[in-house]
Amino acid sequence: MKKVHILNGDFLNCQLKDTVEAERVVMRECLIDGNIQGETLVTFYANRAAFTSQYEGCTVAGYYKYAAPEINKINTLAPESEVYCWFEDDLFCQANLWFVLNLLFKNGHHSHIYLVRPNKVNRYNFNKMTDDELNIAFESKQLLLSSQLTLLAELWPLYQQNNVNDMFVIAKKLRLALPFLLPAIAAHECRAPDENGLGYPQRQLLAIMQELDTTEFGPVFQCFSEREGIYSFGDLQVKQMFEQLKQKLAGDL
Repeated sequence: MKKVHILNGDFLNCQLKDTVEAERVVMRECLIDGNIQGETLVTFYANRAAFTSQYEGCTVAGYYKYAAPEINKINTLAPESEVYCWFEDDLFCQANLWFVLNLLFKNGHHSHIYLVRPNKVNRYNFNKMTDDELNIAFESKQLLLSSQLTLLAELWPLYQQNNVNDMFVIAKKLRLALPFLLPAIAAHECRAPDENGLGYPQRQLLAIMQELDTTEFGPVFQCFSEREGIYSFGDLQVKQMFEQLKQKLAGDL
């Protein structure tokens, strides 16, 4: 039986290169940001490539060179493959995981799928774990039952529709086996904009800017990352929110 490890990023891929001999697939996506629509991979790729190209250093061609091929590997895995999904508990990783599990399930993967999670101390960050800790995490992998996979596969289309209520229904059904789902979905719900057009992450970012009395991105990003690990936004996502807030503040003066 073929064994495949689906990883949450390139850093983890580097961490595991000397310990995992099986095939490794890297999920090079950030599905907590931008246009996530697309009923087929063709339209999904087009939407994602167009969106991510707005970031400095990113291009449409780059998306099709680096991100899409890894997803294609997942899409063409034989149903009898043994799949290990290495994903953290934060919303960034969970959104990517929901996509991966939906893709696998649609392609007939109803068994032999395992979830590998970081330890409690590093539940939002494999990167801080030692080789021994990563090995322990793998040994503690959780087999996802067919009944669980059926429900988990529904999270991605619900997420695309921003149907938070039905996502909570699924998370509550799975709360004993997969308790991390509820906090992640709650964090997503909090992103809804208030009367000022700001979601919870933007409001927290603004509060940190005011607390530190700075418009310098570095210290603000560091503080935000420490406080709001449930999101695990990368610097690109936080920088975008940061610049929008700076413009808003300038416009209010």
